[in-house]
Amino acid sequence: MPVITRFAPSPTGFLHIGGARTALFCWLFAKHHNGKFLMRIEDTDRARSTPESIETILDGMTWLGLDWDNKDYEGVGYYSQFAQRKRHAEVARQMVANGTAYYCYASTAELDAMRAEQKEKGLPQRYDGRWRDRPASDAPQGVPPVIRLKAPQTGETTIHDSVMGTITVQHSQLDDMVLLRADGTPTYMHAVVVDDYDMGITHVIRGEDHMTNTFRQVQIYKAMGWDIPTFAHLPMILGPDGAKLSKRHGAPAVSDYRDRGYLPEAVRNYLLRLCWSHGDDEIISPQQAIEWFDLGGIGKSPARFDFTKLGSVNAHYIKQTPDVELAKLTAPFIARFLERPLTAVQTDILTRAMPDLKPRAQTLVEIAEMAMFYFHEGVFTLDDKAKKILTPEAKQSLIDLTARLETLSDFTSESVESLFRAYAEEKALKLGAVAQPLRVALSGSTVSPPIFAVAGLLGKDETLRRIRAL
Repeated sequence: MPVITRFAPSPTGFLHIGGARTALFCWLFAKHHNGKFLMRIEDTDRARSTPESIETILDGMTWLGLDWDNKDYEGVGYYSQFAQRKRHAEVARQMVANGTAYYCYASTAELDAMRAEQKEKGLPQRYDGRWRDRPASDAPQGVPPVIRLKAPQTGETTIHDSVMGTITVQHSQLDDMVLLRADGTPTYMHAVVVDDYDMGITHVIRGEDHMTNTFRQVQIYKAMGWDIPTFAHLPMILGPDGAKLSKRHGAPAVSDYRDRGYLPEAVRNYLLRLCWSHGDDEIISPQQAIEWFDLGGIGKSPARFDFTKLGSVNAHYIKQTPDVELAKLTAPFIARFLERPLTAVQTDILTRAMPDLKPRAQTLVEIAEMAMFYFHEGVFTLDDKAKKILTPEAKQSLIDLTARLETLSDFTSESVESLFRAYAEEKALKLGAVAQPLRVALSGSTVSPPIFAVAGLLGKDETLRRIRAL
């Protein structure tokens, strides 16, 4: 039987980083076994589901490079749970017909009173089965019923989870959950099972917070006589402080990492290592990940999200990215700072500056910030540290050098450096005494990439303009 996995987010917000980890593991497991990875949008909650959320989720998946195999499904590109609501209702009624579900006519007031009594007596609050065995002749007129599962009341259910191991739950802990509401809409618990069965899902890989749901959903599989898929529940991702990863930790959405200048291959590599390992390997290519990934490599313990480690992984991928491609990826961040797009000439400067910029950066935003001085068009506002460099003697040296720079016919980083070295030797100065003032003039700072390389990139006219603007 071919392996088929699915990622099934609810479109009520963004693609959370924890959801992205789940999607990655589902994708890798399917790829490893030459199977299929399917996308399902669980959009039955019509009040909270939005087209914008769906687009955000799909964009996040695409950015991460996690292609799904049902992109052509019915012209929308994914399996919609809401679109299958008639099928969900059909299965619920079929269960009534075969005696594994029943109509319940209990009113809201009755159920509230039942729960209040259970609470007062210190009993677990669950449906008491009052309509479980009543005849149809007892049904009140004009009251639309819900359909409830006739859950087993004795015995136990054991799940052999591929990550968490063997887990058993007593049936006395389960209740007759609602499958179909009185308005004919399915509950999440019911719709998930029907969808997974209809999609042929062989392995349900999801967060451990679904473990309780799994035991209840297994009863639906059994009631319908369907094969039960293999379950694998993933440990949680915690924040650096050990609490559940959330917005207060900084960046819960995949889009946040894109906007902060992380590369998708770096985020994917880092997520892979959250609860999964292959020896001591840290940097793992997509090809290696597909080859090596299996559920046996997933640990049971939660993982802590380490932004420092992510930055280190991202820095690695930045260094491996070709300069032309890296410039294209960085240009939008610079354009955001400048509030205008880069010109072709400026893009060329950025590309040629990459060998000096990318070794010192962990994100595209850092590259953009370091590169901003290349595109400065006015006069720099100098901090106190930079002002201290521009002593009267330093300014005089720049004036002398400006006259010599004007005579250079071949204005390159090498020719500028030779000119400055010759001047320093002539005046019995250390090279830094003339190079550091040039750095302040050209970058507005005491820190920059190699300053003679900067001059070569800026060109003769812009170099002279910046020196004269001091």
